[in-house]
Amino acid sequence: CFFTFSNRLEDLRVTLENEGLVNISYVVVNHQGTYSRRKFHLLKESVSDYITVYQQDEQQDDVWTTLNGNKDDFLIYDRCGRLVYHLGLPYSFLSFQYVEEAIKIAYCENKCGNCSYTEPDIDGICENITKKADEKLAEVEPKPAGQHSHHHNLHRHRQHH
Repeated sequence: CFFTFSNRLEDLRVTLENEGLVNISYVVVNHQGTYSRRKFHLLKESVSDYITVYQQDEQQDDVWTTLNGNKDDFLIYDRCGRLVYHLGLPYSFLSFQYVEEAIKIAYCENKCGNCSYTEPDIDGICENITKKADEKLAEVEPKPAGQHSHHHNLHRHRQHH
């Protein structure tokens, strides 16, 4: 199961990087259980060097308990270290768009104003992402005959989880 996960996570990482979203840190936290600890090397080998795999120590407090989450959750932080999204199952399945969209929103939104951590050309990158999202919406949204179709900007109407 984690081979499928690691392939999809790597695909997502590459997709986002190809769209210009760079300097994103990806960390997989392996479960503390004995079975998971035995399979750690397989998990680590199944992801690229761009994705960090962290093995919890049996004696430490469980990371997922500390973060009020579960082992299959995605926690998405902005560049300032603030939690922007906490996605649990089924929203954390990488076959859906929730994780990708949440990363894009965290990357592009400037909640705190001007930021020294912002990439130099982030405005152009994020404008392209918004334009592509609007084009996808236009493809799937039915247009009533003889009526004007109105599209909302996807990045401004998301609910935080």
